[in-house]
Amino acid sequence: MRRRPPPIRRLLAGTALLIALASAHAAPADTPARAPDLLLLGGKVFTADSTRPWATAVAIGGERVLAVGDDATLRALAGPTTQVIDVGGRVVVPGFNDAHTHIAADRGGVRLDFGEHDPPPDPPMARVLDALARTVADTPRGRWILSSRISAAVLDAPTPREALDRVAPDHPVMLTADTGHGSVLNSAALRALGYGERSSDPPGGRFLRDRDGRLTGVLLEYANTNAVMRQVGRRSTAVHRAALQQAAAEALPLGITSLQGIASNIAPKPTLHALHRLALPLRLRLIPMPTTDAEAPLSAWRTAERIWPLPKDGSVRVAGVKWMLDGTPLERQAALRAPYADRPGEAGAINFSDADLRVRLRAALAQLPGAAHQLLLHTCGDRSAEQVLRLMRELAPAADWRARRVRLEHAEGLFDDLHALARELGVVVVENPTHFDDPPGLSLARLGPQRVRQYQPLRSLIAAGIPLALGSDGPVNPFLNLKFAITHPNNPAEAISREAAVIAYTYGSAFAEFAEHDKGRLAPGQLADLAVLSQDIFTVDAEALPATTSVLTVVGGRVVHDAGILPGTTDSASAGRLSHGGTP
Repeated sequence: MRRRPPPIRRLLAGTALLIALASAHAAPADTPARAPDLLLLGGKVFTADSTRPWATAVAIGGERVLAVGDDATLRALAGPTTQVIDVGGRVVVPGFNDAHTHIAADRGGVRLDFGEHDPPPDPPMARVLDALARTVADTPRGRWILSSRISAAVLDAPTPREALDRVAPDHPVMLTADTGHGSVLNSAALRALGYGERSSDPPGGRFLRDRDGRLTGVLLEYANTNAVMRQVGRRSTAVHRAALQQAAAEALPLGITSLQGIASNIAPKPTLHALHRLALPLRLRLIPMPTTDAEAPLSAWRTAERIWPLPKDGSVRVAGVKWMLDGTPLERQAALRAPYADRPGEAGAINFSDADLRVRLRAALAQLPGAAHQLLLHTCGDRSAEQVLRLMRELAPAADWRARRVRLEHAEGLFDDLHALARELGVVVVENPTHFDDPPGLSLARLGPQRVRQYQPLRSLIAAGIPLALGSDGPVNPFLNLKFAITHPNNPAEAISREAAVIAYTYGSAFAEFAEHDKGRLAPGQLADLAVLSQDIFTVDAEALPATTSVLTVVGGRVVHDAGILPGTTDSASAGRLSHGGTP
């Protein structure tokens, strides 16, 4: 059944709150002292700025917005060298800022062959072993076999390592859950990564063992994260460069002008080496996610940056740090205050004790506020969210925390009773709407009818005055994420308006990285990062939203993607060259 967005009247209060937040630092709309370099006319411009939410024209000078207004007023500003583009009534929005994405280096090896175009979404162990046998038959001995689409059913298998060994004794096999919070390895893979029967559980993670203490092959949380990074760290600079280029190439045609990449699948040295000479055509913030291996501390990023300094224009930066406090409800690793409804004996697990988390919180307090040392914490369960807020309140006054904008990534279990404290402490919530499309009935089965009504909050966060940003953490398509934000299949009562969703994906994401003075709105003085869209995302049917593209993407006043549709723009071939080599 086609889902439609909730009536806008019901969400006006939340939208108004977000727009008011976006205007807190609005620049004055003075007449510019210079002629614009680029003038966009004839549009339906959503500015995300409450002083002028809608306009028809945008004037750009250098890398900044000079003016926003009506066609006649801004056309009068044009000089002899101004490039004028009539967008033909199309929607223009601030460039999308993906607040939570992952840039993944190719880990090599071959992918598990299920004999289908797309792997099944939840393959049972027997299906996995059939696919593995098929893959082994066509793969040279000793080469890695990998998958990132393994289900909780595989992680729950009693002795998966032995099952994999029987089918693939001579190939290292590493099969990772689609949530990224657990893997199954065979004996060859464990040996290749330096693990043995005596390997101890790392901080924040677990090696599952049988009754005799032998590894079952299942690695959870930081045991899995550490293993992935051991493998990724061996990949070349060229592989990491290709991952960065691919991320930009996917982003620009979708109107994404800023990426905040959680560095869980790329390694410091090859990444910084690649970025040292790589001119990306968008803005990139890399957020280190240290492993808990002794050989891969947070300082590895600082050391690499000293060796290979980043561009001085600030278009690329390494800033902040992220820690995972629990898993997800999909594999029942999210830490809950009450047991899972479909498995009463389990309530998930907290990765770090109160003492360990205090160390990380105190480290954040010891640094000056700002993006450079911002603390990001993955929380999916209500127990992990409660842990963070309780310890923050214990350690420092709320004003100290508000200045630091601690981020809760996902925050799917930030239930109603935690909202007041979250607002007081100034936490920023980064939600990922594609998570709202879990298999039908799964969230209800995991949480039961009472908790599921508060699960994956959006509307209630806005109502509570908690800053909200959106990121993908999956398919990067912002229009797919907008669809799920305005329909919320898991919890329709928490759906938000289209305007509120766009603000959260632009201004909200900028606020989440201390960049709201520079981007996130189309207003005088803001960076000229914007997208001209192929269809009207404010009126088109929700089901049609994911087909939206950007016909023109501008970063810092420069056209970095041009679909060749609008008159007066560069041709698509030259835009393609720019999108792989220009700088914002």
